[in-house]
Amino acid sequence: MQVPIYITDLDHTLLRTDQSISDFSAKVWNAKSKEAILSVATARSFQKTHQFLHKLHLNTPMILLDGTMIVTPEKKLIDIKILNKTLADAIIDEGSQYDIYPFIIALKDMESLEEAFLVPGTLNQHQHAVLENYRNDPRVLECKNIRAMQMNLKLVYFGSHATLAPLKEHLANTFGKDLEYKLSPEKYSDGWFLTILHPEGDKAHALQKVTEYLQRDIKEVTVFGDSINDIGMFDLAGTSVAVANALDEVKAIADIILPHSNDEDAVAKYLQKINHGNSSLSNNNQKLNNITTITKKSAPQSTSSK
Repeated sequence: MQVPIYITDLDHTLLRTDQSISDFSAKVWNAKSKEAILSVATARSFQKTHQFLHKLHLNTPMILLDGTMIVTPEKKLIDIKILNKTLADAIIDEGSQYDIYPFIIALKDMESLEEAFLVPGTLNQHQHAVLENYRNDPRVLECKNIRAMQMNLKLVYFGSHATLAPLKEHLANTFGKDLEYKLSPEKYSDGWFLTILHPEGDKAHALQKVTEYLQRDIKEVTVFGDSINDIGMFDLAGTSVAVANALDEVKAIADIILPHSNDEDAVAKYLQKINHGNSSLSNNNQKLNNITTITKKSAPQSTSSK
């Protein structure tokens, strides 16, 4: 029998709101890693992901930077989706019409996978707030007149919904299917963020690549998430699990909605209780009902816990 596969988002899913992993979650994860394939699918970089997950045993390729990069824990590159300089500079120029400039996460070197975090000289209040978390980050490069590098992984705009929604529409009208556009609320602040990616640089395409690498069917995978960039994975995976604090749009398509939030170790509690032999919803639903409250998208909204 093949081992089950679990892939989880990080921010507001596996990570607590303070960006930590509890000792309980680490203990459950490390025990589960002996009998299952565990990985992450995150908007975070390789460096940040390793920083957050230093307590965890990682045993399979990780989906990073929203899906633009797939890398093993040993830093072996499996797949990468890049925006070239010409296209990225054109995005910057179009965005400047709205008096807003992006952060750019770029790759400085394909061999070492060294990243650069380009910061524009003109910042709004939302961008200033985000940068507080990157004060001592050696990847940060301040750019008075920001231009793209040769290998750009994603461009991210932070601002109000009133600014970013029209910007998204304008970019989509300008570049069409040459790009992927994701507009989401920023849960660490009161703003929004617009992520611009390669059209195949999202979590959904990356999940397909990972399952091909593992030589497994995508329907054998269980995924966990909370936000807009997880929806593509939810559509493809065999079982999709939303934490209690997930956005309504995510809960609406989830197979399972957990009663616990990220701050209550939702993913770990699920992993601790799920049947080790089979991760499919149909085989595990009865077992889960015996130990926790779940809501299936096809089921009534209220269930009883025991």
